[in-house]
Amino acid sequence: MILIELGLYFALLSLLTFGGLGPVIPEMQRYIVDVKGWTTPSDFMQLFAVAQTAPGPNVLVTSLIGYRVAGVAGSVVALLALCFPAAAIAWAVSDLWERFRESPWRGVIQRALAPVMVGLMFAAGYTIATPHAPDWRFWLIALATATGMLTTRLNALWLLASGAVLGGILL
Repeated sequence: MILIELGLYFALLSLLTFGGLGPVIPEMQRYIVDVKGWTTPSDFMQLFAVAQTAPGPNVLVTSLIGYRVAGVAGSVVALLALCFPAAAIAWAVSDLWERFRESPWRGVIQRALAPVMVGLMFAAGYTIATPHAPDWRFWLIALATATGMLTTRLNALWLLASGAVLGGILL
């Protein structure tokens, strides 16, 4: 029963993912942590962090959550349920999108979606950075890392690694 529930939730979530998994992280945390209680806010944040540090796509967090909820079977069900519906829709729509490549509406749609995606990514970052009450140390680390990315020519991986080390020290 739990595998069906897990699969249905991630399949529904798959239909909401637009531009990657980041924008739906707040909803995922709300459901997994607050509604179902399958994990704690801190554990969710740690699962997300582990998935982000592993090589590969950011959807790996679904495998980790599925594993936490129902073992190996849960991992497979969650990953397939998240990937398959979106992939099927993308495949079906790609021909239509390509057919209208000269349409002025295509550019309008792309430009209109950019600020939406920025807002959704901000919401995801806020949700992950504040698992409990907002903590000024999370914001300090995020601000320092973002400032470094915007003002220096350092490789972003070095800045992210520095943020991780700083987080280990401060937290």
